[in-house]
Amino acid sequence: MMNDKNDKKHSDDSAEPVHHTGPGRRLTNYFLTGLVIAAPIGLTIYITWSIIRIVDDFVKPLIPSQYNPDTYLPITVPGFGLVIAFIAIVLLGFLTANLVGRTLVQFGESILHRMPFVSVLYRGLKQIFETVVSQSHSNFKQVGLIQYPREGLWALVFISTSAKGEVADKVRGDDIISVFLPTTPNPTSGFLLFVPRKDIIILDMSVEDGAKLVISAGLVSPEYQAKMAELAEEAEEVVHQKNTK
Repeated sequence: MMNDKNDKKHSDDSAEPVHHTGPGRRLTNYFLTGLVIAAPIGLTIYITWSIIRIVDDFVKPLIPSQYNPDTYLPITVPGFGLVIAFIAIVLLGFLTANLVGRTLVQFGESILHRMPFVSVLYRGLKQIFETVVSQSHSNFKQVGLIQYPREGLWALVFISTSAKGEVADKVRGDDIISVFLPTTPNPTSGFLLFVPRKDIIILDMSVEDGAKLVISAGLVSPEYQAKMAELAEEAEEVVHQKNTK
């Protein structure tokens, strides 16, 4: 009987302790779960509504009062200015595609080019918008890894295209690729790097998943993190083998 009690006491002592979650801990978990769901939705609605209001405040005063529904309706119609702006931009593009429209645009540009400060501002803005629009159909299609800012440290990059123009002409002997190295947590800023293709490790993840990985500072898509670590280890082994030869 004594042995049975000792065995029972020993089994109770060896059992793993049960951790009970207090009400405060559960409340915190519920709050964080709700925040993850509500924050993206709320920010999306806020940013969208802010853009609509900015465009409406700019466009609506330009609309004649007889065509503005706010003048004869008891309520303000949100987004009406945005619709008018969209229609106006489409019509402008249609007219510019014609011979008469191109002639008018060239005439207007010739006047702007004669203005000292305005010409520099106009050329810069036009180049930016032309670049954005031309690249809208050829966005980043691959994600890669490069060693940056030094050997042994790996950075995520978005692969753009092969280097062209003077860069490709000056850097000869290697297949140079232009890549975009984004910053965390804001992937819209970063660095343009020209890297030999042999120094880039192509990843299987999509550009969207790569952007999520950058924005979350590595907290999202853990399966890709494991894959990146594996690829980085393989690359380090290759570099080590090259250095030992």
